[in-house]
Amino acid sequence: MKYDFPVTKTTNPKAKPDPDTLRFGVDFTDHMFIMDYEEGKGWHDGRIVPYAPLSLDPAAVVFHYAQEMFEGLKAYKTKEGKVQLFRPDMNAKRTNRTNDRLCIPQIDETLYVEAIKALVHVDADWIPEKEGTSLYIRPFIIADEPFLGVRRSNHYKFIIILSPVGPYYVGGLTPTKIYVEDKYVRATDGGTGEAKCGGNYAASLKAQEEAHAKGYEQILWLDGVERKYVEEIGTSNAFFVIDNEVITAPLDGTILPGITRDSVIALLKKEGIQITERRLSIDEVAQAYKDGKFQEMFASGTAAVISPVGELCYKGEKMIINNGQIGAIAQKLYDTLYGIQTGAVVDTMGWTVEVK
Repeated sequence: MKYDFPVTKTTNPKAKPDPDTLRFGVDFTDHMFIMDYEEGKGWHDGRIVPYAPLSLDPAAVVFHYAQEMFEGLKAYKTKEGKVQLFRPDMNAKRTNRTNDRLCIPQIDETLYVEAIKALVHVDADWIPEKEGTSLYIRPFIIADEPFLGVRRSNHYKFIIILSPVGPYYVGGLTPTKIYVEDKYVRATDGGTGEAKCGGNYAASLKAQEEAHAKGYEQILWLDGVERKYVEEIGTSNAFFVIDNEVITAPLDGTILPGITRDSVIALLKKEGIQITERRLSIDEVAQAYKDGKFQEMFASGTAAVISPVGELCYKGEKMIINNGQIGAIAQKLYDTLYGIQTGAVVDTMGWTVEVK
C-alpha cells in the first residue's frame, strides 16, 4: 500500500547548519509530519507541514501521566546521491511493542514507514554528506487529550521530526569512559525497561549526572534486583569480548531490544564469531580483566552506531580495556554497519530502504 500525504511547504526556509560543526540533536529541518488518533476513528489526517511549535492543552495527558513513546533512526545519502534508511521496519515493529506496553493504539507499520519516507523525501536536501554525519529521524507519539485522571487517553498525535547530526559522542570513535552504576536502578522485571519511552530516560538522569561529575561519559546499568548482572549502557546496548567470546545481555524485558544490537548479532554470526546472549555478572567481568581475558567492550545504538569503551570503573577500580584503544571487532562492526548505511558497503542483509 502506498500512502499519499498532503504537503504544506514552508514559506520561511531555515539556513542549514555547517556540516563541519554539526552537533547532535540541536538543529531541525523545515518540515514535520503529524497524524491524529481519535477513539472510534483511528489514525487519520496524516500530513506534512512546516516545522513549528505544538499547541497543547495544559491538561494534556502527556504532561501529567507521561503516556508517550519515541523512536530513533537515520537517513543517509550515498556517494551516488541515493537516500536510504536503515531497517525502518524494525522501528515500526518496536513502536507497536512499546505502544502495547503503554496502552497507546497500534499503528499500521507500512503507514509508519511511508510517513518517514515521505518526510525525508521532502527535506532530503537537509541530509549532510560529510563523513560521520546523517539525518536523525525522531518519530514519537504523545497523548494529548485534556483530562486529569489515571486512564489511557482517547486522543493522540503521531509526529516525526528530523535533525541533521554529527557524531553522538564528540570524539566519534574515540573510546569512551563508562561508570558502573550500582546505586540507582533503571528497570526491573515487569517494568518498562524494554519500552522506548521518556520515563526510562528521565529516571536515568540522576545517575548520569553523578557519573559525569566523576569524569565518565556514560553509565553501565546493573540489574535492578541483585545489582549483579550487567544490562545496558545509558543510551545503548553493551557488548563484552571475553576470551574471544562476544557477550551481551539477553532480552529478558529489562533492556531495550536495540535494532543496531540485532544487526551486530547478525553480522557476528555471519562472520563466524562466537556471540552469546546471556547474563554476565560484573564480578565475572572484573575477574576476566584480572586474568587478562577482557579484550574489548563496545556499545551499539542508532545514535553512535558503534561506540568503543576504553575504560570501565566499578567500585573505584578502573579497568583499562585494550589499552584504551578501539578493538578489532568493534572497528570491523562499525566499518560494516556504517558502510551499509551509507552505501559504501554492499548490503547483503537486505537492511536498507531507498527513499524515492
